[in-house]
Amino acid sequence: MVKMNHLEEAKMKQCQLKYQNPEATRREIFNVVKQYKSLRVNSASFVFNDGSSQDLFKLQGTIPVMFKGSVYNIPICIWLMDTHPNNAPMCYVEPTAEMTIKVSMYVDHNGKIYLPYLHDWVPHSSDLLGLIQVMIVTFGEHPPVFAKRNTQATPYPTQPSFIPLPGGEMNATSMNPYPHFVQNPPYGGGMPPPYPSTSASGFGGYPSFPSYSTSGYPPSPYSPAAYPPAKQPSPPMPAMNSGNSDTITEEHIRASLISAVGDKLRRRLIEQHSQLQAELETLRRTQQELTNGSSKLTDLFNKLQKEKQELDKNVNILQDKETELEREIAKLSENQSIDVDEAVTTIAPLYKQYVIKSKI
Repeated sequence: MVKMNHLEEAKMKQCQLKYQNPEATRREIFNVVKQYKSLRVNSASFVFNDGSSQDLFKLQGTIPVMFKGSVYNIPICIWLMDTHPNNAPMCYVEPTAEMTIKVSMYVDHNGKIYLPYLHDWVPHSSDLLGLIQVMIVTFGEHPPVFAKRNTQATPYPTQPSFIPLPGGEMNATSMNPYPHFVQNPPYGGGMPPPYPSTSASGFGGYPSFPSYSTSGYPPSPYSPAAYPPAKQPSPPMPAMNSGNSDTITEEHIRASLISAVGDKLRRRLIEQHSQLQAELETLRRTQQELTNGSSKLTDLFNKLQKEKQELDKNVNILQDKETELEREIAKLSENQSIDVDEAVTTIAPLYKQYVIKSKI
């Protein structure tokens, strides 16, 4: 897989013992590092929001992303839960010192990645290779980082800056008042993601990561933004200009809305399909049980029929025997007393002589 020293290998084996599905996890990691040579596997302590920590596997490195005809190496880190593949991994973008995170509906300001593939993670069906492919396609349309510029920062961000909240609630004072189309979380209202969210404090407990040497990153579509205080009055919305790449046009808003609605419809369709499949499977099981029950009842009915016929036959035999016994009793009652000596008949003359002598 990856060449490691004895200490790292021992640490990896010790960490693997804590996983519920160690073989499946090891197999997925092997497939990933085999296809993406720039990703390395390691184990480190991950600190959760509640302050607890746990040793987890992580895939760290860069993935190739095609953006406007050029290939960029985007640094990412994928943390695998100890319940993998039953729960979705936690994914982050790790910008280097020359890069800045571009906040979008797919990446928050801490670098945490939000994707429908993660939200709709299906155990033993979704895998890490599919996740990375979705990242490559998504980041090809929405780059998560851009190169820093040495220009004076604007007094407010020109791109939407928000953290997608999984509960569907947003504090109006803590987010930029424009544009209005980002008021909802990126994956529909009221449905928390199946993987833990990471706040700024939780991300601060992250282990330090090495920097990556990259082949360049997408240029900045806007200057780095200085965030104003939460209660500062909102500045006027800049005029939309379709020819200026630093502003959000109606086409961007429309594309974002279409993408959000499409994701929500796909989720609803998958949920409806899964529900109907479950109902159909239940009906099939019920049909099979009824068919088996019908066969058992038919066999039992045939067995009872045979037993009834046998009982009727035995009843007739008993009735005949009873009639015969009654006739014999009647004959005996009509006959006079029988001489016992006459009633005894020997089978041989010698025995008869013995009986006669015994009488004398």
